[in-house]
Amino acid sequence: MRSNIKPAKLLLFDYDKVELANMNRLFFQPHQAGLSKVQAAEHTLRNINPDVLFEVHNYNITTVENFQHFMDRISNGGLEEGKPVDLVLSCVDNFEARMTINTACNELGQ
Repeated sequence: MRSNIKPAKLLLFDYDKVELANMNRLFFQPHQAGLSKVQAAEHTLRNINPDVLFEVHNYNITTVENFQHFMDRISNGGLEEGKPVDLVLSCVDNFEARMTINTACNELGQ
């Protein structure tokens, strides 16, 4: 049987750390407390699907210096390097980050 499943790549951005207080609403595990959220998310998601490629960025996208790098990665960090990502999924919990993602996507036409 031929599989029509395409390879996948996830770019993860966050600057926060996993805390025990997060356990009731996030998919992190208690032993991941203290890890960066992107590290912990990569580990958990890799266990679900080891065929996914991951690129993790442990920084705040709302700062001026990091915003340009964030825009570069979503415009050039697709599955084929140099191509844009297919989807930007925002799971942020604050207005500033939400507006930063919105601004980047609008500027890039994504």
